[in-house]
Amino acid sequence: MTGILKGKVAIITGANQGFGLAIAQQYLAEGASIAICARNHSLLQSVREDLLISTCPGQKVFARGVDVSNPDQVDGFIQQVVNEFGTIDILVNNAGVYGPKGEIEAVDWSDWVKAIEINLLGSILLCRAVLPVFKARRGGKIIQLSGGGATNPMPRISAYAVSKAGIVRFVETLAEEVREFGIDVNAIAPGALNTRLLDEVLDAGPEKVGQGFYERALKQKQNGGSPLDVGVGLALFLASEDSKGITGKLISAVWDRWEDWPLHLDELNKTDIYTLRRIVGRDRAMTWGDK
Repeated sequence: MTGILKGKVAIITGANQGFGLAIAQQYLAEGASIAICARNHSLLQSVREDLLISTCPGQKVFARGVDVSNPDQVDGFIQQVVNEFGTIDILVNNAGVYGPKGEIEAVDWSDWVKAIEINLLGSILLCRAVLPVFKARRGGKIIQLSGGGATNPMPRISAYAVSKAGIVRFVETLAEEVREFGIDVNAIAPGALNTRLLDEVLDAGPEKVGQGFYERALKQKQNGGSPLDVGVGLALFLASEDSKGITGKLISAVWDRWEDWPLHLDELNKTDIYTLRRIVGRDRAMTWGDK
């Protein structure tokens, strides 16, 4: 380990299992103190005890049960973190759900809305809560989990797709709002991970998620999916000073050569590559549709 996060304070939401937990473990190993939250308070406390075993002198692990879609709980959590650590350097918005599965007219509407509240509004609430801290210190890192839902239609899992596309546009917008404060804001696609979300799809079955999506999920389960450490590596890179100035991008852990991006920072920031944009006919060599 390089210790590249030594002395930093990082918040990771949804960190009691899966990808969020893997990020928390890596950040600890690289020297950071961490504040973790999730809705399952009992599991979270068990995870905290496990994480404490790997801490070094001076490192802390703070944990609190939080529903990220609840503004009061989010504000209270951030205030506790500031009281405990004195500052915040990194926010990883990992908490998320697939939401209801099925055709839009058939799914439970309250479940659909709740997925939007957790995935989209919850992430925005966390950003709102940490920004005064980041602005005061004129720096900070915001890392947002996105994924395939932002870039591809996901029939029968519409709440997830809508929320992930929305959060990427929020990331792009927020990056411009806070650029002058030296705050970097990015979204990451970690790859097709074999986590509880994949198990949810398999449990739902082809009648809920569609035959094609179900078969792809089954194949992913069998072949192991994308390694967790690839996405965790990107989350570490974006939390470190190595990525300073890279902002407003949707980055694929698996397909993008993000390790080389610092060498091309000026060029990167002058273009709209690695962002959500409308594809027009000219982009596909079709001249009949555009003026």
